[in-house]
Parts: sequence; structure tokens; C-alpha cells
Amino acid sequence: MAGGAGLAKRLGTFVSGLLECGAFCGIIFGWASLVFVLKERGYFRWLCQPSPANRTEGLDCSAQDEQFSLVFTIGSFMNNFMTFPMGVVFDRFGTLAARLIAISLYAGGTLLVAFSTPELAVLLFPAMSMLSVGGILLILTNMQVGNLFGKYRSIIITLYNGAFDSSSAVFLIVKLLYAQGLSLQAMFLFLAACSAWHLLRTLFLMPRTRVPYPLPPGYDYGLQCPGRSRSYRTYEEKRPPGEDGPEETPLEPPVPVPRGEAPPGTTFRACACSWLFAWHVAWLSVMQLRHYLFIGTLNPLLERLSHGDSDAVSTYTNAFAFTQLCGVLCAPWNGLILDWHKRGKRHRPEGARAALADLRAAVVSLVVTVVQCLLFSVCAAVPVLQVQFATFVLQVISRSFLYGGNAAFLAIAFPPQHFGKLYGLAMALSALVALLQYPCVALVQGPLQGDPFYVNVGLIAVVLLAFVSPVVVARECRRRAKELEAAGTPLTAPPAAETAAEMPH
Repeated sequence: MAGGAGLAKRLGTFVSGLLECGAFCGIIFGWASLVFVLKERGYFRWLCQPSPANRTEGLDCSAQDEQFSLVFTIGSFMNNFMTFPMGVVFDRFGTLAARLIAISLYAGGTLLVAFSTPELAVLLFPAMSMLSVGGILLILTNMQVGNLFGKYRSIIITLYNGAFDSSSAVFLIVKLLYAQGLSLQAMFLFLAACSAWHLLRTLFLMPRTRVPYPLPPGYDYGLQCPGRSRSYRTYEEKRPPGEDGPEETPLEPPVPVPRGEAPPGTTFRACACSWLFAWHVAWLSVMQLRHYLFIGTLNPLLERLSHGDSDAVSTYTNAFAFTQLCGVLCAPWNGLILDWHKRGKRHRPEGARAALADLRAAVVSLVVTVVQCLLFSVCAAVPVLQVQFATFVLQVISRSFLYGGNAAFLAIAFPPQHFGKLYGLAMALSALVALLQYPCVALVQGPLQGDPFYVNVGLIAVVLLAFVSPVVVARECRRRAKELEAAGTPLTAPPAAETAAEMPH
């Protein structure tokens, strides 16, 4: 890669992106820790009513809990639903435009929280929505960094998604610092000031458009020093008008692609209307609903299981937030599953065979993720406080596999030029399903009188639906394998084959 971005610059981009995802992108999912602080400050306290005579508590604050749950429901919905238009912006206008929007939203959200008060608690609704949309757009622009590292692509994508999960621990830090006397306003003003760092990284360590895959010779990105003539921007400016740039044209000669394969020229509509995509959205939606409902109702759940012991609630809330830090450690294991066939000394497949091998590895990843979510759901249904430690561990493992696997699967199964739109569409559709969390909360707080057992059992049954997706992908793999054999394309690399650069999926 002479004349292009060196290893030091690419590593700097990778590490700074990991820090960005791990400290900013998914902080809304640390909502349980922030709710603890907001309750102490008296947000929505006016919704608490005197308890019925048969209650031992002084106040019935179930309406307050529902309001906090509504804030999280709307914020998490916006986190997913707005990913589709943001993905369109990313694919159409590139990284620079997308990140400038993300930084503006993030800064606005942190400022709204900083200047909110118990009297202006309604500001939490737009604030959480802006934080969630800005965060998801930041990670969307960061996942392309995996393209800079070839055979480690899936590992980096899943690692970034794991860092996204770990960022929920930021609200734990807010909770701990608040207990030490630091004001909520000062902490969120600091988060707003960090926008300057996001802006510098956008200018110097991110591309103006997108990172192509595979990388063209001499590829470079970011603002360049005078005299650097081999940068990607210079390459684009010097190519003849009408000629496709390396972001649109693969570097390898075209190979015959059988019916059912997803070549780079496949339309977005064909991808979005495929059964492969439809069942993947179902896979994502049902498990995401289970996770969102758990996070959004964790605080009242702990209060119920601890019989109102505030110290126990604080201890378990801290334990949950600490386990979220492990998301960045769990996610790369999913990347290893997805990239297992690229490791070792075995000859790597090429072209259509490479796409098929990637898809087969994805089947294993999809199944493992569903099994993890099923175990997490079973533990969450056990009404024993101590069991929740195991629930926290299984939840963070399952969630890190879920989002990392979602992004990696879409990068594997569909053309790269549609990644932003398909990722956004999948998240937007899953957001509609995630809206069911609020009626589930209302059902628990109302007819079920605070007991979530039957809702949890119902969610276990719903999670079983996610097993259909890996079955559909496995059948697709068999169909493609038969077509490749019928076309005379060997499914294994010949002994003398040399390791080739990865083809776009």
C-alpha cells in the first residue's frame, strides 16, 4: 500500500474508533443507571401517588416508572427507526456529511440533559432520542473501518459493536460520580464538549466518502499534507469523467455468479425484498425486543425482587452496568466464528466460493446468538434476585453477539454499496417491533399487578421464532452450493491456489 495510508494511521483510526464507540455511541442503554440518578433528583416525582391501604410503601410510583420506561422506549425506537434515513444519507452523501449530523445531534442531546431539571423533565424525551440517533450514526460510519484490515473485517465489525454495548457503562460512571458530589449538569456539559474530539477525528482519521472494499492501491483518507499525490481524493479527481471509482468497481476480474448470488450490481429493492433479509429482520427484532424490555424495566424489577431495598437496587444496578463493560470483550468471539474459515494455513476460497463460505459461517453465528438469548430469557424469568447476576452476564454476551452478528451478516450476505441502507432498514423495522415493549410494561404494571412472569414466559416463546433465520440461511447455502456444482465451479480451492484478496460480498 505504498503511497497510501500506513499501518500507523490505520491503527490510529481503528483505536480511536474503538474509543468513540466504547465511550459515546450506545450510552442510552445504560438507562437503568441514569434512572437511579434521575429518581433521586425528583424527575417525574409528581406522578407518585399515595399507596393503597394494603401496601407498606408510602408512595405508589408505578406511574413514574412507566414514564421513565416511555422515555427509554421512544429513545430506543429512534435509535433504530432513524437508522434507515441516516443509512441513506451515509450511502448517498458519504462519511463526512453523516458524521457532521451525528455530532450535531449528540451535542444537542447532551446539552438538553445538562440543562434539564425536575420541572423540565420533559426535555428527557428529545434528549434521549438525539443521543440515540447520534450514537447509532457514529457507529454506522465506524463499521467501515473493518474494510481497512482485510481478513480481520468481521472481527473488527463485531468488536466495534461490542464497544457500542460497553458504552452503556458511561451512565454508571455518571451515577458513581453523582454519588461523589459531581453535578449532572457538569458531566453532561463535558460530554457535549467532547464533540470537538469527534470533529477532529472526522477531519483527519475518516474518509470523506466511504472506505472501499477491497482497498484500491495507494488508498488514503482524511485531510492530507501538501504534496501527497497518492491520496484517494487525488485519485478520484484525476480519473476520467464517467469512469467508476474504486468504491464502485471491484479490483478483481468479474467471476460468473449463479442465480441467487448477491453480486455488486444487485439492486437495493431485490435485497430488501428477499426472504434472506426478511427472516434476518425477524431474527433481530424478537431478540432486540427481549433486550430492550429487560433494560427498560430493570429498575422496577430490582425494586420488586428486593422488596424496595434501595441499597440492594443500587448494588444490582452497578453490577449490571459493570457487566456491560464486558461487551467489548465478548463481541470479537462472534467475529472469530464468522472468520474461522479465513484463519490458519488452509487455502482461502475465492469469488462465489468465498461468499458461500462466509454465509456458511454466518449460520453458526446466528444459531449461537439465538441460544444465548434463549438462556438469558430463561434466567430473566426466574423471580429470584440472586439469579439476576447470571442474567446480567448472559444478557451482555447475547447482546454483543446480536448487534455484531447483525452488522457482519448484512456485510456478508449483501452488496457493500447497500450496507448503510440495509442496516438502517433492518434497524428501522426492528424498531417497530420494539415499540411493543411499552404495552408489555403497561400490562405488567396494570392487569398483572407488577408481576412480569407471564410476559417473560411469552417472550421466551417469541425468541424461539429467531431459529427460523439460520434455517433459511442454511437452505440458501445448500441451494447456492448445488448451483455452483451445476455450473462446474469447484467448492474447494485447488491445491496450488494462492491466497487471494477478499472479494466484495
